[in-house]
Parts: sequence; structure tokens; C-alpha cells
Amino acid sequence: MPDYNWFEGIAFPAIGFQKEVVEDVRNKFVLKEEDLIILTYPKSGTNWLIEIVCLIQTKGDPTWIQSVPIWERAPWIETDIGYPVLKHKEGPRLMSSHLPIHLFPKSLFSSKAKAIYLIRNPRDVLVSGYFFWGKTSLVKNPESMGTYFEWFLKGNVLYGSWFEHIRGWLSMREGDNFLVLYYEEMQKDTKGTIKKICDFLGKKLDPDELDLVLKYSSFKVMKENNMSNFSTIDQDLFPNGLNLLRKDSRKISFIVSGDLPCQHYLEDSIIQVGTTGDWRNHFTVAQAEAFDKIFQEKMAGFPPGMFPWN
Repeated sequence: MPDYNWFEGIAFPAIGFQKEVVEDVRNKFVLKEEDLIILTYPKSGTNWLIEIVCLIQTKGDPTWIQSVPIWERAPWIETDIGYPVLKHKEGPRLMSSHLPIHLFPKSLFSSKAKAIYLIRNPRDVLVSGYFFWGKTSLVKNPESMGTYFEWFLKGNVLYGSWFEHIRGWLSMREGDNFLVLYYEEMQKDTKGTIKKICDFLGKKLDPDELDLVLKYSSFKVMKENNMSNFSTIDQDLFPNGLNLLRKDSRKISFIVSGDLPCQHYLEDSIIQVGTTGDWRNHFTVAQAEAFDKIFQEKMAGFPPGMFPWN
């Protein structure tokens, strides 16, 4: 099992990432005023948010999301494939990234490009990451929840420390071109979240169009959409299977854990529909107490009640 690719103390997947690309992204990539960036820490709901944004842009028309793979609709700026595509793309660009703020293109900070940052309870992020990454050949396998728990608290996981990632990007939260969303609120009131995104983007949807966005971004519909469920991705990346939707398929068909309201892979199946707070089913009492202590230390200074899971 491969280890990570490392760049300035931050871990990246073993496949599809090069230090030279990440460095070029930070120093040379120029953001345009009409660009829109979707920012997340891994396993926080990225693909669900991408699907919603794509549907807002088409006023609920599913043609785009049903004909173009999700990773082509919103390429990952830090990847070997996504960076050259975005660099040469004309017109408004939709892009995704898990990069911490200090590795993101410097041009953002003098740009009017808009960014949406989605945050999820780090306890659920940890559990979702443990079950997902262990099924892939992208990273070093943690072997046990206890091991991954320790790695996560120390920041020795993909894209580094959750705490540093959130603290860094939340420094932008007062900007007019920066919108902060929470996964828990997105699940609780999806329609309200869609309206909030529309306001941020200056888009207006009539009630029928809003209903179409809700319909086609639902878990049920995304699960059946081969352009969104990753069924066409190369099985070499997932040697342990993950044929979750079509077990007789030679290609993997799955919804990325935490990137939709569906988490946790175990024994080659989706074992449950994700609910917020599922970490309670996996943390020991000692782990819960240890996590609370670290959270309070690392996130000191933020207003009480800022995070909806608290």
C-alpha cells in the first residue's frame, strides 16, 4: 500500500498529485473574476455541493449533470489532470479543491472570484475518512480506527489538519465573495441552503426550478446517475471492490463517503444512510473526550455556537 505524496508537510494522495503541480497552482494559477471555487476538507460533502451548484447554474435542467462526469464539471485544481484543464479553460470556470489556504493560488486574495466553503463536524469527517480510505489504494491504510483517530488529531492524514484547514479558510468568512456552509444545515434544510447559494451567486430560481434542483441533487437520483456516482472510475484505484450499486460490474459504482448523505463502506456495501452525529457509534468514551479537548484547544477564539454540531 503506498504512502502519501508530501508537500510542505501536507499529505496528498499517492496517485494523481505532483509537488510541481501543487507549487504551480499556488504561485502561477490566475483566478478570474467570474470563477467559482468549491472548497472543502475531504469527506465533508464536496460532490453533493458540486451537484447542487451545477443544477443551480442550469436552473434545474439535468442535461449537464447527466452527460458530463462530475470531476469534469468541477475539476480539482490541485490534481495532475484538473490543473492543466482549468489553466487553459476559457470563460467562467467551476473548480473544486481540498487545499488548505496557504497552498491555494495566491491570486485568490486579490481576485473577485467567488468561493463556497463547506464545513462538516470533524468527528463525522474522521469516521467517514477511516472507512473510505481503507478501501482505496490512494493512501497508507490505517488498519484500525484507533490508528486513524491518532493520525487525524495530529494532522497526519490527507490535506493535513482539519483544525488548521478550517481556521485558515474561516479567516476569509467576512469577505463578500466567500460563503460558508455547514453540512449539517445542508442536510437539515437543503432547500434553504440552495436559496442561500443562489443569493450568493446572484441567481434567481422560480419555485419549479428550485424543486428540480432539489430532485436531481437528492441522494436517490445521484446514486443512479453514472456521471455522479463514480461508476466509471478506474477499478485499479479501488482493489478491494466497492461495487456498491452493480456488484457484477467490472467498474466501480459508488457514492463517495461523506460527499453525499451516505457514508461508510464496510464489507463492500453501504451499511447505512449517513446521519449527522454517526461518530457516536464509532468513538469510545475516551476518544470522544480526547477529541472534545483537542477541539476546544484548536478552535479557541471562534464565537460560541458558530459550529452547528456544538
